[in-house]
Amino acid sequence: MTKKIIGIIGGMGPLATADLFEKITLHTRAQRDQDHLRVLIDSNTGIPDRTAALLHGGEDPAPQLVASAVLLEKMGAEVLVMPCNTAHSFYDAITAAVRVPVLHMIRLTAQALRERGVAAAGLLATDGTIQAGVYQKAFAGTGIRLLTPEGADQQAIMDLTYRGIKAGDLHHDPAPARRAMEELLGRGAQTLILGCTELPLAAKLYHLDYPFTDPTLELALGAIRFAGGETVE
Repeated sequence: MTKKIIGIIGGMGPLATADLFEKITLHTRAQRDQDHLRVLIDSNTGIPDRTAALLHGGEDPAPQLVASAVLLEKMGAEVLVMPCNTAHSFYDAITAAVRVPVLHMIRLTAQALRERGVAAAGLLATDGTIQAGVYQKAFAGTGIRLLTPEGADQQAIMDLTYRGIKAGDLHHDPAPARRAMEELLGRGAQTLILGCTELPLAAKLYHLDYPFTDPTLELALGAIRFAGGETVE
């Protein structure tokens, strides 16, 4: 079976892009270099901030997202993936611009949680992702109840993302974010969705140990399978 070439629409941010590539590599069953999948990466750091665009009238990221998708398709990508939750608000604009499939990270996550029998999940995400309803739309009809942080708890998740990982602050205080996560678990969440692609990195860097679901990992596994590889889970 001929394996398909994966294209990553990246740069949102660069570490999240590297995290997806690493997960594709680590979770592909391979005994030699040639057993791995071919991956093309456009780490387009010029893509405007997605939350700013959705909530504060910031520059529209869709043209740059589309430009990356079209570039990757021209380079030979046969399936595209996008390691940014908030950018999935612009998913339709991307799919309309290319002829190759674009995997949907949030739908893959919803499918995985449904298969695991999860009834309630806490969503850790940016203001843009939450207010745009990206997860709410993808989870509609799954029977999974989504719980979101409120007030200062949501601000703590934003700070963990923007002032922690995106700012490269190795000493960011995770205590407020911990309280937000524990509050969601106390409300009945069986798992916490790391609904911003910086958050899996934050969990590792700041030693956060909770029952997490990693959409970046679900996207990596979906990309491997779609491209004809065999997964290691």
